[in-house]
Amino acid sequence: GTVSIGAPTISGAMVSGKILDHVKGDKVIVFKKKRRKGYKKKNGHRQDFTKVLIESITL
Repeated sequence: GTVSIGAPTISGAMVSGKILDHVKGDKVIVFKKKRRKGYKKKNGHRQDFTKVLIESITL
């Protein structure tokens, strides 16, 4: 239909949804090294995030 653009929001707009799950993202390996110094450090990280299902957007 039509496109409504807000800066930064559209007044009177409503978004309804539901939370599906709380999960962790993919593993990211953080590796730090300094050459010729014998310094190596390996660390991993997994970001927590929430899966959300948007059911309807009303203007």
